[in-house]
Amino acid sequence: MNREQPGLTEIAGWLEAVAEGRVDRDAADRWAARWVLDDTLRWDEVSWWALGLLHGIDLRSGPGEPYLREDEQVREWAAELADRGDCG
Repeated sequence: MNREQPGLTEIAGWLEAVAEGRVDRDAADRWAARWVLDDTLRWDEVSWWALGLLHGIDLRSGPGEPYLREDEQVREWAAELADRGDCG
């Protein structure tokens, strides 16, 4: 399943979707992991930062525990990404 490397707008869309509760964290983590683990790709600084946020966004301190990153923090990341990048 070869797809073109996502741009900042697509990455920002995933982070925003998680922040708004439209996409679950596990799905976003799996999507980001696919791109983060492909060492043949090259990323600009902002895109790499945003992918790093998404990859691991579903981590918890233990089974049944809350997420390590609270919903408010995810919303702040989405807002920061909108400010840092030209995401439309």
